[in-house]
Amino acid sequence: MKIMVIQGPNLNMLGIRETQVYGPMKLEQIHAQMKDFAGQNNAEIDFFQSNLEGEIVDKIQECYGEVDGIIINAAAYTHTSIAIRDAIAAVNLPTIEVHISNIHRREEFRKENMIAPVCSSSVVGFGPFGYHLAMIGIMQVIAEIKGMQEQQAQATTQA
Repeated sequence: MKIMVIQGPNLNMLGIRETQVYGPMKLEQIHAQMKDFAGQNNAEIDFFQSNLEGEIVDKIQECYGEVDGIIINAAAYTHTSIAIRDAIAAVNLPTIEVHISNIHRREEFRKENMIAPVCSSSVVGFGPFGYHLAMIGIMQVIAEIKGMQEQQAQATTQA
C-alpha cells in the first residue's frame, strides 16, 4: 500500500504561524508521526509540500498509477482551486482531505470548499491528530477497494 501526502501553501510554516489556530507542531513532526504509523502498518508513504498551485496539480497527476491513495491538505487552495479539484477527480484515487482547523467555524470565505466533493472523505478540526485519522481512513478505503478487486477477479476466473 502506497500513500502520498500532499501539503499546500503555508503548511511549511506550521509551528510558527498562527499557533493559536494551528498549534505548535511543525510539519516535520506531523510527517514523522505519519511515517511511523505507516511503517507499523506495512505501508509506504511519501510527502510533498508546495506553496504553488501548479506544483500541487502536477504532484496529484504524478500519483496516477503510482500510489493507492492520497491525503491532501490543500490549505487556502481548498477554497479557490478548481485546478486542484479537477486533478483529484482526474486521477480517480481514494483521497482524504485534512484541515487542522475547523474551516466551518472560521471566516466565511473558508466555508467554500472546492475539493471536498471529489474526495472520499474529509477530516476537519482535529488539529495535527487529523492526519492520523486520515491515515486510518485511507488505509481502510484502500483495503476495501483491494478486497473488492480481488473478489471481482475471483468471480471472473470462476465464470
